[in-house]
Amino acid sequence: MLSVEIANIFALCTLATVVAALVGWMVTLLRRSPFTPVQSALYALNYAIVRILWRTKIHGAISLPPGQGAVVVCNHRCPLDPAFLMITVQRAIHWMVAKEYCEYPGFRQLLTTCEVIPVRRGGVDMAAIRAAIRLVQRGELVGILPEGRINTTAQMLLPGRSGAAMIALKARAPIVPCYLHGAPYDGTTLGCLFTPATVRLEIGAPIDVSPYLDGSDPRHALKELTRHVLQEIARLGGQPDFEPQVSGRFSISDE
Repeated sequence: MLSVEIANIFALCTLATVVAALVGWMVTLLRRSPFTPVQSALYALNYAIVRILWRTKIHGAISLPPGQGAVVVCNHRCPLDPAFLMITVQRAIHWMVAKEYCEYPGFRQLLTTCEVIPVRRGGVDMAAIRAAIRLVQRGELVGILPEGRINTTAQMLLPGRSGAAMIALKARAPIVPCYLHGAPYDGTTLGCLFTPATVRLEIGAPIDVSPYLDGSDPRHALKELTRHVLQEIARLGGQPDFEPQVSGRFSISDE
């Protein structure tokens, strides 16, 4: 009888030790994590969805020195495209999101927690651009989908806007091009959460913007850098000869 009690006490002590070790491990991870506890929970949920439901394979990595700010760009095939990029780095990516989404009661708190940058549709939202420049200059990552809307056509890319290039030039920071293959989309905002898929994410080398900083025509430099970025996205998508179209106005003189 005594031996049974000793065995039970030993089992309870072992279990308590394991639980304490797990709690200590989780506390250590949270202390080292750049995310808040709520952000960490969202990151874990997002990781599970991206890796399990969408069976995402990642080729390449966002390789930047610690504290290096950058602009991350990608093609746009799914409402939740940023979710795929979020699992590639242990850093927050501040995505530029249409302002109306940030005002919906169901999305407002979520997007605030994810530290997105609200952007007014129509023209160039210089307040959002300036906020993004400040973040990149502080060593943060800013995410942009240069097509501006979901591409439901058979084209490789829709005409791209110059916001990413403008931010990178002002912040003197690199641009990281990416391409998503097979992102699920059923025509609704959240329907992709219930759509199994096999997704492949290609991450390219950071684009150095310094060759575009010394020209005498800033407007031309902005347009050419935008074209270069779109070509890199297309190359990662398997179409190196794709000739992208550039849309929007070209000015980097706004302060």
